[in-house]
Amino acid sequence: MKFPKNFLWGGATAANQYEGGYLEGGKGVNTSDVLTAGSHTVPRRITWRNPETGETGFTGMGSGMEMNFPEGAIPAVLDNEYYPSHVATDFYHHFKEDIALMGEMGFKTFRLSMNWARIFPNGDDEMPNEEGLKFYDEVFDECAKYGIEPLVTLSHYETPLNLSIKYGGWKNRACIKFFENYAKTVFKHYEGKVKYWLTFNEINMMEFGPFMAGGLTETTPQAKAQGAHNQFVASALAVKAAHEINPEIKVGQMLAYQPTYAYTCDPKDQLFVMEASRKSLFYSDVQTGGHYPAYRLKEYERAGIKLDDTPEDYELLEKYSADFLSFSCYGSSTQTTHEDVLGTGGNLMMGVKNPYLETNAWGWATDPACLRLALNQLYDRYHKPLWIVENGIGWDDKKEADGSVHDTYRIDYLRQNIASMRDAINLDGVDLMGYTMWGCIDLVSAGTGEMKKRYGFVYVDRDDQGNGTLARSKKDSFEWYKKVIACDGENLD
Repeated sequence: MKFPKNFLWGGATAANQYEGGYLEGGKGVNTSDVLTAGSHTVPRRITWRNPETGETGFTGMGSGMEMNFPEGAIPAVLDNEYYPSHVATDFYHHFKEDIALMGEMGFKTFRLSMNWARIFPNGDDEMPNEEGLKFYDEVFDECAKYGIEPLVTLSHYETPLNLSIKYGGWKNRACIKFFENYAKTVFKHYEGKVKYWLTFNEINMMEFGPFMAGGLTETTPQAKAQGAHNQFVASALAVKAAHEINPEIKVGQMLAYQPTYAYTCDPKDQLFVMEASRKSLFYSDVQTGGHYPAYRLKEYERAGIKLDDTPEDYELLEKYSADFLSFSCYGSSTQTTHEDVLGTGGNLMMGVKNPYLETNAWGWATDPACLRLALNQLYDRYHKPLWIVENGIGWDDKKEADGSVHDTYRIDYLRQNIASMRDAINLDGVDLMGYTMWGCIDLVSAGTGEMKKRYGFVYVDRDDQGNGTLARSKKDSFEWYKKVIACDGENLD
């Protein structure tokens, strides 16, 4: 019951939650830079300014609170507001220290995202920012020192803000060309340093959080459908470009996915679960499967949605589907049509409380079977290699007086999840490429903008208000994960 010898063990981060270095080295402003902090009870906000009147304010993220920009207002960074992405946990100035810690744990891979606005500050620039390219050169060279294979996401919940203001974000087909130029630039520049790439993080979040996922300043079904289509085409063009530059480069999809259970055996609940699952699977049916499924086309027909598309779009989708399917999975979702069942929150996708599972303070349930179920569901559907690129548990970790952090709850969670994916490999024959635990070094929560919702093996001294030294220290889970990697997951004690 081991993992394959070539299994890629590691951890995952995202520039908007981890990198910091706001406006340093020629970086431009992106959509995450106008998101304030929040909590699990108070939503994050998008701040705006009216250039004509000077009026300022805020609106919601498009999930829960619908976005409502007053006429003439644009997303903007304001004085006297705290934006967690501007410093985050400062990988920009700590990357050598952090990668050394990853090397000490024995990482085979490190998933990070490039900050698009660090390479093309406005998104539509003709030429890249050389300082930005140099920064990631240094990061990848540091990874190479420890034998760590980078897995790089091109766009992880950030779009250059100029593309949102000037073009309305990904609902505009012009973004396809800008993204293709970005992808070609970095594929060529980092050829030989980066083999594995992802295009859009959790691309199906266009359905639930369109500002984060695509820089959309409106949340109509038409805008979200067009935004998704344009990202599909851009992803296919990225696959095409990568294979033409070097056939060894692999470009994968990244999907937010969780097994979905019906709360009851009521047939209405079964149908509801089927339809809820399709909200995510539609995105992998297109990007990994290579075609638009009939159920989504009928949905568009009923809603009167008409895509701005071309016949060539669909040829690209079929010919240049994703080389592999990566996904995030933190637990399962339980859904019902019964209104008398009390709902609970979980990440950006809502569900009801599963009475068989324990939850943390943010309503996330630990499901010991979720990864095996998810892996089998996706492998049976697409028959392509899979990669779990996010899995972990956020917790309000407490640092003791001696500097230690006893995160036994994280070890227990990971033990169950790693055993679940080990079963999928050994019992079911699933082709799993690797596992990158989310937030391997503490970072800002994307959903809530908090620091206290910590994920990492490494504690970072930073609080919800942006105070702290940013000093790094190991948690108990650090040594545990180091031992797991050393034995290829055979011993999870």
